[in-house]
Amino acid sequence: MADVAIPRAKPQMSEDNVWTRLKHNRNWLGFWFMVPAMAFLIFFLAYPLGLGIWLSFTDTRIGRVGQFVGTENYEWLWDDSIFWLSVFNTLLYTTVASAIKFAVGLYLALLLNENMPFKAMLRAMVLIPFIVPTVLSALAFWWIFDSQFSIISWSLKHLGLINQNINFLGDTTWARICVIFANIWRGVPFVAITLLAGLQTVSPSLYEAATLDGATRWQNFRFITYPLLTPIIAVVMTFSVLFTFTDFQLIWAMTRGGPVNATHLMATLSYQRAIIAGQLGEGAAISSAMIPFLLAAIMVSWFGLQRRKWQQGENND
Repeated sequence: MADVAIPRAKPQMSEDNVWTRLKHNRNWLGFWFMVPAMAFLIFFLAYPLGLGIWLSFTDTRIGRVGQFVGTENYEWLWDDSIFWLSVFNTLLYTTVASAIKFAVGLYLALLLNENMPFKAMLRAMVLIPFIVPTVLSALAFWWIFDSQFSIISWSLKHLGLINQNINFLGDTTWARICVIFANIWRGVPFVAITLLAGLQTVSPSLYEAATLDGATRWQNFRFITYPLLTPIIAVVMTFSVLFTFTDFQLIWAMTRGGPVNATHLMATLSYQRAIIAGQLGEGAAISSAMIPFLLAAIMVSWFGLQRRKWQQGENND
């Protein structure tokens, strides 16, 4: 008599089996951990960005729903001399401030990486400009550069170097220098501490081997420190450029974009047109015009890292 195969019922997946699968499938588990962050970014970043781009194609004003006007706002900005002045100011402000912040920050990082007394205290002191609220920093610099009560003018007058106070924030050239200096003072700690963290990952054995081969301090920096620090430099300078390009609080608290629009950045001009003047569509168009510049900065950093292929441990061709 032939054996009859009796079909077996499929066991129901228990709760333990589900958790077992999640433990072994890290990609699936990682996805669910990322969902809250994705929802946060979509709600607070993607939605406002999309809304701003949409408003730039409308004639929306405060208190009135606008109509779709196509590229009319952008055509208006194309012929607006103040807008192009703000573009020039933004590029000048970002380029000069970011370059100096990198040079000073790298020097401080190398200095703080050396063995010196009170090193921990010095590292904490370097962070002070970065942790102070931006508006308080701006108000402090506003008093320092004030045309009547400036401590700089007072000191120079008592030293007999000048006869009258310097109108720092009333002159176009001086105003640009002052806001750039304030941004550098505030941004250097971020660059310095981040690069210092990168220097901590460089193995001392590399320097010991190079020293035994007769390498100088400059050669150690050129062929060991700088190449190994390049990925971190790319990341930190990308953030530095983005923060500087979109700076608003420092400029608005110090100069309101003056004198004669000499310190107006694209961010401050957008606020002035959208909130103060009530032209939300035009202000949104100025903000949207910042996107290509920001994407360009990100792409330069990304392609630079891809070219060097540090993450894969490959040689730079």
